[in-house]
Amino acid sequence: MLTKREWTTATALFLAALLIVLLPSGARSSAAQTAAQSDEPVPAYHTQPPTGALPDTMDPAQLENPVVKNAYALAAKVKKVLYQEPCYCHCDRAHGHGSLLDCFTSTHGSMCNICMGEALYSYEQTRKGRTPAQIRAGIQSGEWQHIDTAKYQTYPAKP
Repeated sequence: MLTKREWTTATALFLAALLIVLLPSGARSSAAQTAAQSDEPVPAYHTQPPTGALPDTMDPAQLENPVVKNAYALAAKVKKVLYQEPCYCHCDRAHGHGSLLDCFTSTHGSMCNICMGEALYSYEQTRKGRTPAQIRAGIQSGEWQHIDTAKYQTYPAKP
């Protein structure tokens, strides 16, 4: 049975996720840009590439939604980049994540449009030859919110 605190936290997270999904994309973009430019600290990330092995991302076959499956499959292809990126759902606070990569080692990323958007943005920018630092700057300025998820509606996505 959930404690009152756990129930309150779960309800607050659900309402925040619902708000993100229901806000028009323009409103989300301005809200994220305002948050990114405020005095709020940047969420956790690593400034350097990993020196050792990275954890595996969750197998996309365990997921149903094609966009979610693609986010996990593409996250697996750019793990070293995701390791160096922050996640603006602030899962570093709520779940102890150390970078965007941690969102895709469990089901967390599958339930969060911010995580999925940032991962798809990171993948696309990596394919364009951008560095992790350049991608991080784009995430911090809210560029990830312009990702067209329609092209990820079929699994597997065409590169």
